[in-house]
Amino acid sequence: MTRLYADPARFSEDQLRGFAAAYPEHITRVPGGVVRSRPLRPRQVAVVVGGGSGHYPAFSGLVGSGLAAGAVVGNIFTSPSSRQAESVARAADAGGGVLYCFGNYAGDRMNFGMAQARLRGAGIDTRTVLVTDDVASAPAERRGERRGIAGDFTVFKVAGAAAEEGLGLDAVEAAARRANAATYSFGIAFAGCTMPGADAPLFTVPDGKMAIGLGIHGEPGVEDADMADAPAVARILVDRLLAERPAAAGTRVAAILNGLGATKYEELFLLWGHIAQALAAAGLTVVRPEVGELVTSLDMAACSLTLMWLDEDLERWWCAPADAPGFRRLPLPEAPAEPRAVPEAVLAAQVVQGDQPSRGAAATVLGALRALQAALHNAAAELGRIDAVAGDGDHGRGMTKGVDAAVRAAEKAGAQAAGARCLLSAAADAWADEAGGTSGVLWGVGLRALAQELGDTGPVDAVRAAVGARAALDAVTSLGGAKPGDKTLVDALAPLVDAFTAGVARGDDPVAAFGLAAAEATAAAEATAALTPRLGRARPLAERSIGTPDAGALSLALCARTVAGLLAK
Repeated sequence: MTRLYADPARFSEDQLRGFAAAYPEHITRVPGGVVRSRPLRPRQVAVVVGGGSGHYPAFSGLVGSGLAAGAVVGNIFTSPSSRQAESVARAADAGGGVLYCFGNYAGDRMNFGMAQARLRGAGIDTRTVLVTDDVASAPAERRGERRGIAGDFTVFKVAGAAAEEGLGLDAVEAAARRANAATYSFGIAFAGCTMPGADAPLFTVPDGKMAIGLGIHGEPGVEDADMADAPAVARILVDRLLAERPAAAGTRVAAILNGLGATKYEELFLLWGHIAQALAAAGLTVVRPEVGELVTSLDMAACSLTLMWLDEDLERWWCAPADAPGFRRLPLPEAPAEPRAVPEAVLAAQVVQGDQPSRGAAATVLGALRALQAALHNAAAELGRIDAVAGDGDHGRGMTKGVDAAVRAAEKAGAQAAGARCLLSAAADAWADEAGGTSGVLWGVGLRALAQELGDTGPVDAVRAAVGARAALDAVTSLGGAKPGDKTLVDALAPLVDAFTAGVARGDDPVAAFGLAAAEATAAAEATAALTPRLGRARPLAERSIGTPDAGALSLALCARTVAGLLAK
């Protein structure tokens, strides 16, 4: 929800004042909105866009070279008045006429229409192009009744580029109409938006559902559907737009994957990967796609896909440079004469084949990794819950990603007859690469140190294993700097290694020695509940973590018990 405001009734005016103060080199505030700080060339067409607030960067953020000459800014989700529309147009006009461009909403049509009549009466040639891109808002045979959503941007971009080229008002109007006719959008919402000062969203989406066919003024979708994953959402968006592909359309499209406020960039990039695949499979070439927030709706959790089917002129205008507070496009650099040869960033490690005893040990290591994989997946949710008490709750997810990658790498090395050292080293590197974060790198460095002591020749006896265990502990504490009592995985790892190496030194049965060591590690991990963290991300919330064991220590102890159980079979 919108939490920062002074007087909710003056939110639009207050945000516009701050916006003007932030971008004085781009825009100047005038009654009713903003215009470019640098005047247009004499007789350049002034493209004036606008609508209610709550959609940034539309509309005020799109004022700048190659885009709009001015933006009329109304209250949140409310049409600006006719006086505001007239005021901004008069301030933007450079003698070449004014093109109003806005979404197809009744209030906007009436107020901009009244302003257009007054401007024409004053001798200023003024035209209007309505954006009608939302395929969910009316059937194809009633295209003129559709509302404007994120397709606003493609039409504004084309009109602004055509005006920047120096085309006259007739040609700029024609360009905008051509862009609108070629532009189609469709969206999905996951949660509604909340007005400043309100205590409830304008609409809600039932749990486990998503709203199909959103508006940008807080309107609910036209229907609810079961929540789907990113590949399915991509398919829904793409299929709906391809169903309206114009008869004479080519294979080149401009595309916008638009977030509406609370669906943020990494989610959008993930979704775009699936959308790009689907568009390519449909035989389409995407020209300079835009993934981000261009037409928002306060804090709505939603996304929309826009396609504009390109011809030669539309592609030129779409790709033309632009510089505004909310959007910048630089010219593309010239393509190199020959494709750049990019070497592999990291060459795959050469597999060292082991002798028969070492291959046997490698098989045991692989079996242990598979057992860890099952145990960690079963415990992932609980490890995440414990980690969330004073951390970010991702420990279970990180451990499962790490062990999954380790098993894949170990299986690949094992298929090539790798020795124990080579197989476990490959698993360690994969664990660190995929798990990421502190625990990922510590598990990677620890397993790699253990691997070096196992070797690729000869059997792995108890002494060799104990030396490797000590090397793993030394590597982890050297890299991470933790010691027992700091409430980290070292609180479980140190007693595990100490007890196991002591048992081996006494000549105890190694399997029994490791079982006892795993029990000590488990007791030590549980005892971390009484500790205050002195290192890592839990330290800033140290008091909150008292009473809860450390997730890293618990997961290490779980792994130790799992290996002990496997060895005892």
